[in-house]
Amino acid sequence: MPKMKSNRGAAKRFKKTASGKLKHRRNFKSHILTKKSPKRKRKLRKYKYVHDSDMQRVKDMLLV
Repeated sequence: MPKMKSNRGAAKRFKKTASGKLKHRRNFKSHILTKKSPKRKRKLRKYKYVHDSDMQRVKDMLLV
């Protein structure tokens, strides 16, 4: 039987932390940045953890 392949798009977007949680970049930070306030853009820099309801779906994509 061949090896299982992880979803490569998901592998680039999610990282596993030492405690086992999954983190990802926030959305709305890629374009049209001129109308967004500096405070809003600063808050978008921080990473966010995957919600508990989505955790199993992301783990299946990453084969974690």
